[in-house]
Amino acid sequence: MSAPRVRFAPSPTGYLHVGGARTALFNWLYARREKGVFILRIEDTDQARSSKEMVEAILEGLRWLGIGHDEGPYFQTALRGEHERAALRLLEAGRAYRCFCTAEALDARRQAAEANGRAWKYDRACLALPPGDADRRAAAGEPWVMRFRVPEGVTEYDDLVHGPTRFQNSDIEDLVLLRSDGSPTYNLSCVVDDRSMRITHVIRGDDHISNTPKQILLHAALEAEPPRFGHLPLILGEDKKRLSKRHGAVSVIEYRKNGYLPEALFNFLALLGWSPGGDREIMTVAEMVEAFSFQGVGSRSAVFDHDKLLWMNGEYLKRRQAADLAGLVRPWLESEGLWSADLEDARKAWFLALLDLLKERCRLLPDLAGAARPFLTERFDYDPAGVEKHFTAGAAGRLIALRDALAALPSLDEGSSEAVLRDLAGRLDVKAAALIHPARLALTGRTVGPSLFAVMAAMGRDGVLRRLERAARVIEAPAGPRDAAQERG
Repeated sequence: MSAPRVRFAPSPTGYLHVGGARTALFNWLYARREKGVFILRIEDTDQARSSKEMVEAILEGLRWLGIGHDEGPYFQTALRGEHERAALRLLEAGRAYRCFCTAEALDARRQAAEANGRAWKYDRACLALPPGDADRRAAAGEPWVMRFRVPEGVTEYDDLVHGPTRFQNSDIEDLVLLRSDGSPTYNLSCVVDDRSMRITHVIRGDDHISNTPKQILLHAALEAEPPRFGHLPLILGEDKKRLSKRHGAVSVIEYRKNGYLPEALFNFLALLGWSPGGDREIMTVAEMVEAFSFQGVGSRSAVFDHDKLLWMNGEYLKRRQAADLAGLVRPWLESEGLWSADLEDARKAWFLALLDLLKERCRLLPDLAGAARPFLTERFDYDPAGVEKHFTAGAAGRLIALRDALAALPSLDEGSSEAVLRDLAGRLDVKAAALIHPARLALTGRTVGPSLFAVMAAMGRDGVLRRLERAARVIEAPAGPRDAAQERG
């Protein structure tokens, strides 16, 4: 059996959204698993809505995700001559006919049928026209469209996802192949392109199921073997409605802008409707390729769980080397005025160690930039809930006592700072937590994070002392601790 040839065929009328990206990904995984060919075809026949900007956005989204194509991108408009020639062959063979019904006439007949409670499809009013009459009317300049003559019978195929699928041809309307301006329609163009590109498997969303019997019939009319078809379940929002803009960022590029990692979104999309078996969730690309099969693709709609994506992104962020993270987080640091050139040279080793310390509790790149702020500047806010809980009466005195005890050290490391704090807690007859919690808030503005003693070591002795003094001033200020969260350095 020859290697499979699959295609991803987006329309450049919008950005690459997660539904399209998932379709591209499943095609790519299948091609890689079976040592096949992944083809990118841009279906740009809707010239009024297509744009070069959208083409580039689609390509950019695929590149970012790491979904590379083996052939293409091909543009459907460049193949228009082939589409028109195929339509004329069908007309000459009697498998298509000219239709002169006006839009107004069709609409009137549709409304009449609906008024009588009947579903309506084209009534083949022009099928009975003698070919000579149709030719003369066309030559005289009367507008027409070309329709495919749907044969009698049943159209069946074995869907890669849904299994045996059957359509009554009597339910299929004689579809338009060429519009009145001579331009080919989607179904004709799609079939001709799939034939010319030798596509063996068409893997796409469930919303295309109604097109499949039409395309199988067109393949047969053109005396070609149809490809195998597989239809992926739709992606739903957490409200179980079809994923749309109201569910948040659905463009692939938006996820990049919001601080997600491409490998996390890749992994997440792969599991939207596909199960590799077992409890595996975090997988390498090689593992996904090895495990992929349509037996693992479910027929039920998949739910886009944002919390799971966030969790998965955090897992991948932990696995990234600090040197990679430095370049990725830089745009967020720059936008906050926190980036400085010495983070690439004089303080590079310190900065990379800091990222390794902070990444364990972060989920997005902006989270990492936010966690780094207290280490890069003394201008940061205190968490209001933390202020209410930990900047209480007596906390200022304990922070000053801690400041004085730490000042006696020549430098801070995790061991020495912990020993000093616990010794001070014993001398003050308080639990260590009475020092740890307000100290963490004083140093980072947060109530959770890495070990306080690791924070102290990364921040350095002088930075720790200044931040403890600042917090003590805030607590003792006349405005009181309630307004402490609003003070900036």
